[in-house]
Amino acid sequence: MVNAERLIQEFMELVRVDSESGAERQLADLLKEKLTALGLEVFEDNAGDFIEVGRGTGNIIATLPGNGGEGPLLLLSAHMDTVKPGRGVRPRRENGVITSAGDTVLGSDDKAGIVAILECLRVVKEENIVHGGIQVVFTVAEEIGLVGAKNLDYSRIKARVGFVLDSGGPPGEIIIKAPTQYSFTATIKGKAAHAGIAPEQGVNAIVVASHAIANMKVGRIDEETTSNIGLISGGVATNIVPEQTTVKGEARSINPSKAKDQIDHMVDEINKAAEKFGATATIDVEKEYDSINLAPESLPVRIAIQAAENIGIKPFPGQTGGGSDANIFNGRGIACANLGIGMSKVHTTEEFISEENLVANAQLMVEIVKVAQAIKKGVVPWKV
Repeated sequence: MVNAERLIQEFMELVRVDSESGAERQLADLLKEKLTALGLEVFEDNAGDFIEVGRGTGNIIATLPGNGGEGPLLLLSAHMDTVKPGRGVRPRRENGVITSAGDTVLGSDDKAGIVAILECLRVVKEENIVHGGIQVVFTVAEEIGLVGAKNLDYSRIKARVGFVLDSGGPPGEIIIKAPTQYSFTATIKGKAAHAGIAPEQGVNAIVVASHAIANMKVGRIDEETTSNIGLISGGVATNIVPEQTTVKGEARSINPSKAKDQIDHMVDEINKAAEKFGATATIDVEKEYDSINLAPESLPVRIAIQAAENIGIKPFPGQTGGGSDANIFNGRGIACANLGIGMSKVHTTEEFISEENLVANAQLMVEIVKVAQAIKKGVVPWKV
């Protein structure tokens, strides 16, 4: 039922549309046209107001009302933005594989997810597949901190089970575990002095930061937990004892309590070093996103497994150390799995995706709509 050539041509069309983070306007307008033509109720929220660079484009929220089905209202989501370099993409199609010309990313992250959803909607309409309703969310600014999902107009989201198409694994991968992440920004203030004449009169803020970092557990903490110091800036000149420095870092864990313990440990080491050397530290901690921790018997996992099996794809549960819009949705009470869509070497100019995976993604989404309805009606037996 999936029209492979139509799907592939639409992918080639979308990747040619520039949509680097903060510059999604052209793609958003095109997608609104496509969704409206498919009969969905389309709305753009004000998430663009929260983007520091390129403000103005919001998330697209589109709803296809149910057509008599008793299945759950489903959320299907992908993000519109790409990383840099993403302007002027020239896709190349050869031997069943689509790449860029080599001077930009391709944009399969996440336009492969977008076209799978669009093709699914077309097939649902063309084949009059019975369903309980579909809500589509295309987010902005995912690549720069999940900004769109964080600022989505959740008053318009009625679905409580969903699927994000944004994992790099093959079709059949179902991300059921992903970390909670905290980030921090620490501003350490010491005292300036002439480094050659009176260094003892100063308090070196960089030295304070160095002692703090040296006493931190950083890197791989355990099988569930990681931490990192990513940015350090400060100082004015080599002949001035630096009065101020800024340190930025993060902590992640599949186990939310471990993530909290790790960020608390890092903050504590900064405070202890500041006290030891007579400096002060101002530390801002932010919870970037909640974890994904879906039970194997949870509805999105059950639906995805059965759907994959129905079309001959081997399903398997996955775990990731990265975050996605699915983390935000789960944190907002929407049971949401992130699905592998077979994009490879993303965030590089060597990015590629196979036509086979593009088609499989759309087939899986159509089957997910069918299985959601069948499970609700008790037609599909579930083997625990």
